This record gives sequence, C-alpha cells and structure tokens, in this order.
Amino acid sequence: MQVSQPNDVKIYNLSAGKSLPEWLSERKRRTLQKNDISIRRRIELIQDFDMPIASTGVCVSADKQYLMASGVYKPRVRCYETSELCMKFERCLDSEIVKFQILSEDYSKIVFLTCNRCVEFHAQYGRYYRTRIPKFGRDLAYHYPSCDLYLVGASSEVYRLNLEQGRFLNSLQTNAVEVNTCDINPVHQLFAAGTAEGQVECWDPRSRSRVGLLDIGMSGLHQTSLNQVPAVTTLLFRDGLTMGLGTSTGHVLLYDLRSTKPLIVKDHQYGLPIKSIAFQDRLDVVLSVDSKILKIWDRETGKPFTSVEPSSDINDLCVYPDSGLVFMATESPKMLVYYIPSLGPAPRWCSFLDNLTEELEEDHQPTVYDDYKFVTKQDLESLGLSHLMGTNLLRAYMHGFFMDIRLYHKAKAIAEPFAFEEYRKKRIQEKIEEERANRVRLKKLPKVNRSLAEKLMVAKKDTKKKTVNTTDVSNPLGDDRFSAMFTNPDFQVDEASEEYKLIRPVVSKQDKERQKRYKKEKEGLLEQFDEIEEPEGRPSEEESSSSEDEREWREELKKQRKEARKNEERPVLSKPKFYELKSGENFTTVKSAKSTAALKEKKVSLGKRLQLEENSGMVRPTGSMSGEKEITFQVKKSYKEMQRNEEVRAHVEERRKLHRSARSILGKEKRAPVFWRGKRVR
Repeated sequence: MQVSQPNDVKIYNLSAGKSLPEWLSERKRRTLQKNDISIRRRIELIQDFDMPIASTGVCVSADKQYLMASGVYKPRVRCYETSELCMKFERCLDSEIVKFQILSEDYSKIVFLTCNRCVEFHAQYGRYYRTRIPKFGRDLAYHYPSCDLYLVGASSEVYRLNLEQGRFLNSLQTNAVEVNTCDINPVHQLFAAGTAEGQVECWDPRSRSRVGLLDIGMSGLHQTSLNQVPAVTTLLFRDGLTMGLGTSTGHVLLYDLRSTKPLIVKDHQYGLPIKSIAFQDRLDVVLSVDSKILKIWDRETGKPFTSVEPSSDINDLCVYPDSGLVFMATESPKMLVYYIPSLGPAPRWCSFLDNLTEELEEDHQPTVYDDYKFVTKQDLESLGLSHLMGTNLLRAYMHGFFMDIRLYHKAKAIAEPFAFEEYRKKRIQEKIEEERANRVRLKKLPKVNRSLAEKLMVAKKDTKKKTVNTTDVSNPLGDDRFSAMFTNPDFQVDEASEEYKLIRPVVSKQDKERQKRYKKEKEGLLEQFDEIEEPEGRPSEEESSSSEDEREWREELKKQRKEARKNEERPVLSKPKFYELKSGENFTTVKSAKSTAALKEKKVSLGKRLQLEENSGMVRPTGSMSGEKEITFQVKKSYKEMQRNEEVRAHVEERRKLHRSARSILGKEKRAPVFWRGKRVR
C-alpha cells in the first residue's frame, strides 16, 4: 500500500505492491509470502481483482453487494462478491464490451452492448438472449417505469427496445448525426442524449417528444481558442435539476436544467476527452476523469480538492456509494482501488481500512521517494545503466530519473570497485601535503610547455638576480589567469607549425646562449675567462665564438625564409627586360619606334589581336594575388610536347590522303525518283 498526500489530502493506493501470477501453486505462494516481506505486508482488498490485459468498465450493483467488471482478452466479465472479498463467477463473450448495465438489484439480470452491434441479455445462469441493432452502439440507458432500453450510437436515431414486450419500438429521431452518450434522470425520468455536435437533446419518455435542446457552444466555451465546437462525451444527472457534461476538449460543465448557461466550467488542462463523471454528496464534490488523471473539485466554486494520477491510462471510474472507496478500470491488468478517508468512511465489508489508516497516521510515514535515488542521464551512462531507460526500474522525473537506492549502490560498486581505495589514498596524500607545507619547496617545472616555463624562470632570474617567486603576479607562472598554459595540453606549443619555424632561428639562438650560460655556470669557468688576457692582434675566444654564432644564425634565418617562400603559393613575377642601344641609336629613336609599333598594333582589329595572342602562346590569368594587376607570361613548350604534336600532325595528314568519301563511290549524279506511270515497274 502506498500513501500519497497531494494538496494535504491522504490517498491510500490499495492496489500497490507485488502481485503473484496465477500459475503459481499454493505451496510456492506460501513460500514467497514467508520470504518476501513486501508480499506479506500487502493489502489485497478483493482477491483476483484484475484482468488478463486491460479492464474497460466497472460498476456496483444497486444492493451494494456485488462488483461487476469487464475487460479483455478474451472479452469477459467478472463478478465479485463484497461479503466474501473474492470473485463469484466469470463469463467470456464473443466480442468486446462497450457498455453494460445491471438491470436488477443484484447480478441476476445484466445487459451488454458489444462492439459487433449486438445486445446481449444475461441471466443468473448465463446468456439469455442476443439481438442486433442497425448501427454501432456507444451507450445505453434503462427506463424502469416503462421497461424500455435506450440505445445510442453512430446514428441520428435512438433505438428503443421494450423488454416487457420483447420487441423494438419506434425510434427517437434526433437532429444530430451521431450520439455519444445518454442518461435518464432518477427523479422525473427525463431522457437526455449528448451528441457529437456539442448539443444535448432532452426527451419525455411518456410522450416521446423532444422537450428541450441545449447547445454547449453557446455557453462561451468556443471563446477559449477552440477550432471547433467540442462534442459531448459523457453525461450524468446528479438530482432533478443538476446535470454534468464532459466534452472532448477536457472540460466539465455543470448545468441547471432551468438555464442555458453553465453554473461552472472546469478545465482539466490536458485536452483529453472526459471519460466519466461522479458526484459525492457528503463533501459536495465532483469527480471527473480523463485518460490521464482523476480530479476531485468543489461543485460550487470549482476549487481543486485533490487529484490522482495513475501510471496507466484510465478507462472508467466507479465510486462506491456513501464511502471514500474509488475503483478505476485502466489499460493495465490491475484494476486500481483507492481509499480517500476525506471523502467518506470505508464500506462495512472492508471496515478494517479505517483502523488501518488510523494506525498509519499515528506513525510517521516516509515520503514516496525516500528509498529512491535521483540520477541524471550522465550518471546512468557512467554507471552503465543507460539501457534501463524506458523500463519500470526508472521513473522519469523532471530532467532525470528516480531509481531504487539498492540498485544504485550495487551499480556503483560494480562500476567503481576501487573507489574506496582511491578515496583512502587521496586522503592520505592530502595529510602528507599538509605536513609538508612548512618545508622548503624545490623548483619544479610543469608538464605542459616545460621549455617556456624554464625560459620565464631564467628571464626573471637574469633581470632581478634572485630566485623566482612563483607567487608574483607579474610572472605568468604565478598568475591564475595564465595557469591553463602550463596545465591544459591544448595550449602546448607546436614546434612543427609554420609560425614556429619562422621564429625558430631567434629561438634557437636564445637556446644556444642559455645552454652555454648553463654550461659555464656548471663548470665554474666564468671567473677564469674574465681573468685571462688575450694577446694583441688576435680576437679573444669569446669574440670569435660570438661572431661564429652570429654567422650560423644568419645562415639558418636565410634557410628558413627560403623554405617559407617555397611553401607560399604566389605567382612568379616576370623579370624586367633591358634594351641595349646599338650604334647609331639613341633613346629618342627607340622611343619613336616603340610608339609607331604601338600605333600599328592599335589599328589592327580586336579579333586579329586576340587571334595573334592565342597563337603566340601567351597566358593571361584571370586572378592575381594583389590588387587588380594582370600578369602575362608565355608558356614554353617542351621538346617532348613539340615532338608529340608533330607526330599527331603527320598522322592526320596521312589519314587525310587515305580517306575516301562516299560521293566518289556513288557518283556525283543523283538518280531521279521514279513515279508510277500506269505500268508496273520492275
């Protein structure tokens, strides 16, 4: 049994708990009950209160002694006796049950409306009679004074079957195309039918005439941004004047028969058709249910009282009269049973529920999710339980899932078997580091960009002539803003890149100087070199080494620049041409000759100039690297290409000589066509 408390109203789910399969033997059942405490503590209000696949309807007899439930598969009906808290009998039908109604005070007379257009009448011993109706039926209602059974469905007619005479009477002709539901007022026997066009037609069974028409589209419901007028899906009378309607858009309307305006409109906020409506007079509340949720709200103000949201879709609702016991037919094998003490006391046949709930209220009950662990999708992937999504082991909630805490601990132990050992080593290392905090720390280079950190340390040491203070903000090693340079591998300097190669000569020179300085410091020869005097006319060893290093650096720099130029894809510029003046020529004569040649070139037509340029082998690229300049250069053919062209030309000439046309064979003269001249031409 589960206990929930929405809106501070305690709701006891009597169907919660493990269910034992029917094929188990009695010995195995007792063994499971002894070993499993959850099975031993479960509350089974009525034994075998379930269906093989799903349940479609549930109803209470007039004497409150029997419960009737229909379901599938196979289509069947089960009767439960409340005094014995068990199933009395079970019957299977040929087709699924759409609606059924108990005609007598007990289970002895029942009528079933099935989905194959049949109406079956059952007596105490079994099926008594079966007949058919012209159209598919959707609902039925029984008029006790006249013994007329009203059947509505996918037709504009309301079929009347008189059970006393055993024959069909004249049908009631409505203005609707289809009728979804119907009901008879228990006080003045007014018959009401809810149509698919959003209308309710009221008929007087005595005169068989329509006495009223109610259009729910005129109630202002169409103003709530609906594309069409909602259909009436369920209808129920509370007393002589109050009527409740459920629509296909998830609205519940309460009407007074003397007014065309609703007393109150309640929206379920889900947009799902209302399946059933029930009234509870003790607290003056209304119970309305769609396929997702049961809502209980005040009849006068519409204020929500509480709600129940089961895990499976709801098909029907039944409230045990004058009590707080609620039955639900759902799309699961189990039929749900809820006990709400605020609605009313427990029935006499299960009065032990009151004592049980009083004992539970005295003890502190944990919340529903106390034994569950909330995990996200990333947590499931790390534990290797992502394949459980969509199963009953995980319950989706907001941005994650709830899972059993025992399953979580087992998966955690399997996924991380050495987690405790790692945690223990980490704690020991932290204790050791705390003890070493007052000791002298040695200089330690980072793992990332080790050479860069070494250069920064040397530069700091050379400028200030003291040891490096890693906590100094001016030093990138001690600044938190640049800490990622020496910890994140993504910031590692790539020495194979082109940018690094361009500055490599400078870096290599600095590296050589640093290595030499380290070598001199290590050997302790700096003071000896300062004291040695070099002879006159010869450069010192230090000067010769510096000049040699300078020369090597320049050569390496030139080499790197040449490699960079080769890698760059740039067009080659033509070299400037120089003109040598011959004897008897000067600058003016050359200039005049060039100008006359330019004038002659201008007089030539554009087509000839283009032809000359094409034959000359000049290539003019359309694009250039800088600006809009045009570069013209002449492509020189290789010896092999010229030889290949000569061979092709000789081959073409040879083929041309050997070629014979068809005209030379057929002759130049064409033969005129021959027409029929009255004689047969052979």
